[in-house]
Amino acid sequence: TVERHIIPLSRPNMKEFRDSAELQHIAAQQRAALQHAHTHSSGFFITQDSSFGNLILPVIPRLEPQS
Repeated sequence: TVERHIIPLSRPNMKEFRDSAELQHIAAQQRAALQHAHTHSSGFFITQDSSFGNLILPVIPRLEPQS
């Protein structure tokens, strides 16, 4: 069998390029914010999309009731 590779003839448009760059910038901001939070806090944080624009969210542990 002969493998054929498709080579795109057009370059990605500028909107796709900007969107990709913006996503990479947001990912870098999330990593930096998460590293800063872990370094300067005893809490635990996760990255998660937020409708309020928060890059990281604190995780509140569930504590079992004392018996």
